[in-house]
Amino acid sequence: MRNHFALVLALFALPALGEIKVLTNFTLIDGTGSPAIADVAMVIENGRIARIGSAARLTPPPGAQVIDLSGKFVMPGIINVHGHVGNTVDLTQDAKFYTRENIEKNLRTYASYGVTTVLSLGTDQDLIFQIRDAQRAGRPSYTRVYTAGQGFTVKGGVGGMPSVTFNLEDAAEIPKDVDALAAKKVDIIKVWVDDSLGHRKKIPFALTKAIIENAHRHGLRVDAHVFYLDDAKQLVNVGLDALAHSVRDQPVDQELIDSMKKHGAWQSAATLTREASMFVYAKPPEFLTDAFFTRSVSPAVIATLGDPDYQKKFAADPDFSKYEGLLEMAQKNLKRLADAGIPYAMGTDTGPVGRFPGFFEHWEMELMVAAGLTPSQVIVASTKSGAEFLRAKDLGTLEVGKWADLIVLGADPRANIRNTRLIEAVYIAGNPVAP
Repeated sequence: MRNHFALVLALFALPALGEIKVLTNFTLIDGTGSPAIADVAMVIENGRIARIGSAARLTPPPGAQVIDLSGKFVMPGIINVHGHVGNTVDLTQDAKFYTRENIEKNLRTYASYGVTTVLSLGTDQDLIFQIRDAQRAGRPSYTRVYTAGQGFTVKGGVGGMPSVTFNLEDAAEIPKDVDALAAKKVDIIKVWVDDSLGHRKKIPFALTKAIIENAHRHGLRVDAHVFYLDDAKQLVNVGLDALAHSVRDQPVDQELIDSMKKHGAWQSAATLTREASMFVYAKPPEFLTDAFFTRSVSPAVIATLGDPDYQKKFAADPDFSKYEGLLEMAQKNLKRLADAGIPYAMGTDTGPVGRFPGFFEHWEMELMVAAGLTPSQVIVASTKSGAEFLRAKDLGTLEVGKWADLIVLGADPRANIRNTRLIEAVYIAGNPVAP
């Protein structure tokens, strides 16, 4: 009887028919930063990588689906550690759009661009936890979502969406709000620390310090929207875990670098495309006729972005002349921190109006290379490092035992980062999801 029971268990453990895939004859870029390996085969069982080896030596298991990828390159799925899902339709952002349909549409768009994981930072409603938890209980068929739930700002201050975020008036509100987020098992906590170039109220340091202390009480990390160097230094000194944007007002200095090293703080995202989005629509952007962009946006968006009246209105922003310089400062500061050994990942701030999910992640990687990083560094930042920041041990690299979240490319992205756009297939947990 015992042997029979063991046999039954063994049968249940076997992959169902069609659940074994073998990708073969490709060049592997595994995301670790190690050299690429040519002529590779990968066995995927129930969505996880079961074996990686020489294509010439690996014999496909009986019944496996064999997919020949001769001449192709395979890299891990892209991880965006700064996005916002579900609140925008075309060029309008409103909490009323936060429906399962719109969230899933966003996540499927990300997936079609090879962005297989996204951290949604601070503009989520409770529906996100149902979607996230269902994904983690099974095998997702679209982009994996991590969430900060509701972020923190101050009443009348800078923040993602005032109708969604915690809009603080005093420190007494903070413990209960953090307790509520902890009970929902948020993946991180978000706070906005900015004054929008002097136009808005900024959350006081004492409140942000209290958020950090209460988050750490629950073992939760805090990721802060920052702009000013002085804010970054002050917050890292009291335990801030990550900067969700580059410092943009002035060059980062050795004092910040030393403090980030001391406290283990990350430059989680530079959000270079966020800065570019502040000025790029003052004239028709080059990507307006790029099929890689237009395939995921509506004709109404194309028409509006191409409208001279819209462009004129966009350029009338009284701070418009500053924005291109802010992008350049963000790039210089990313490079300085990277060279200093500060850990960094890739994030875009996609989701709000004019920051388009999927396309912007590829543009972000291109801007990171323009900042002075190598394509290989950017690939690692956008895969392995993103998973490390999220503490997602089963994601980020293509190694045995991990989920098979991967992109099949037509050319080598190490030679030209724009080759990440040559997407021929995307898999999430071994499921083909796009294009």
